[in-house]
Amino acid sequence: MVKLRLKRCGRKQRAVYRIIAIDVRSRREGRDLWKVGFYDPIKNQTYSNVPAILDFLEKGAQTTGTVHDISKKAEVFKELRFNQTKFK
Repeated sequence: MVKLRLKRCGRKQRAVYRIIAIDVRSRREGRDLWKVGFYDPIKNQTYSNVPAILDFLEKGAQTTGTVHDISKKAEVFKELRFNQTKFK
């Protein structure tokens, strides 16, 4: 099963996180399948590759709580609902 979760990068006391698609059994710093965005909690900046995130969600990927909240602020789920109604 694939999950969208955060991977810690950056230096000590200055963390930056990548939003990645990764196998559930992998550890936090493990090899990722795809990099779909990043999140900087200090500057409160977010970049999301929305088509890639939507693709993974449509294929059944789950999000962690934090990635879910970040995606909600970026309004990714609105686009997911829009895409689902568009094809039905």
